[in-house]
Amino acid sequence: MRSEKYKKKNKKRKTWKITLFVCLLLVAGLFVYSYLQYKQGVSQSLKETEVEQVEYEFKGKPDQYGGTNVLLIGSDARGKDKSRSDTIMIAQYHPEKGTYKMISIMRDTYVDIPGHGMDKINVAFALGGPDLLRQTIKDNFDVDIQYYSVVDFKGFVQLIDEAFPDGVEIDVEKEMSANIGVTLQPGMQRLDGEHLLGYVRFRMDAVGDFGRVQRQQQVMKKLASDLSSIQTLPKLPKLVGVVQPFINTNLQTTDMLFIGKDFITGGNRDIDTLRIPVDGAYWDERIGGGVGLVLAIDLEQNKQAIHDFLAK
Repeated sequence: MRSEKYKKKNKKRKTWKITLFVCLLLVAGLFVYSYLQYKQGVSQSLKETEVEQVEYEFKGKPDQYGGTNVLLIGSDARGKDKSRSDTIMIAQYHPEKGTYKMISIMRDTYVDIPGHGMDKINVAFALGGPDLLRQTIKDNFDVDIQYYSVVDFKGFVQLIDEAFPDGVEIDVEKEMSANIGVTLQPGMQRLDGEHLLGYVRFRMDAVGDFGRVQRQQQVMKKLASDLSSIQTLPKLPKLVGVVQPFINTNLQTTDMLFIGKDFITGGNRDIDTLRIPVDGAYWDERIGGGVGLVLAIDLEQNKQAIHDFLAK
């Protein structure tokens, strides 16, 4: 009787060891697969990129609402060129709430740049890189930002072409060609990376930058929706690798993979958006000294709109 119990106990222990070994083998295999896919993506993009990695000092910290904020800066800068930021966004991921939010700050928003006086907010990046832009946002809107990512537009093209080999379905509302390097005809169609970039950068019409910001937010939501499938999860390491050579960021690769994995596998895949300045809290104003036409803002009203948006 005792011998039978010993045999059963020994059998259970053996089964448990085999199960543990198989699980460890699967985890190791997954790790190796992810690493190889990531390296393949990096290698693929290194053949295309001319971006020189500049080491930026960034003194950001977590925000007061428990979210992870990333300052997204779209730029055509090469190496140490002093380029104004073409696109300014704050992306927030809140791990406890499982929410994703995005604030677009229009580049002509007229604010006080610390140490430089009043100017368009996109000038801050040219004057002092990501940290001066972060400090400008903090001083004017009282929002802390922990991370930054300067994204070269070629990286956007590479990412789209890798993730969506058949293109992204977009309903182009009008003919677009001025200053975007491609020509888009109106109608529902699938756009590759180069044409989708042209779509989100177009602003040479009556609504100007307002239309461009609206299209950027529309496309970000569309991409998030299309990417949020279980089929995308195995591609995630390679997609991160593809975009890595085109971005300058203080985010670790593991953090990017973690946030991406949470978005794909999580229950909430919606992205809430806000545009600054908000309606009714800005006016056009022409400033001398080479500044030109700006969006003068009701600072308190826009600050409150940001805090209400991030706190909910």
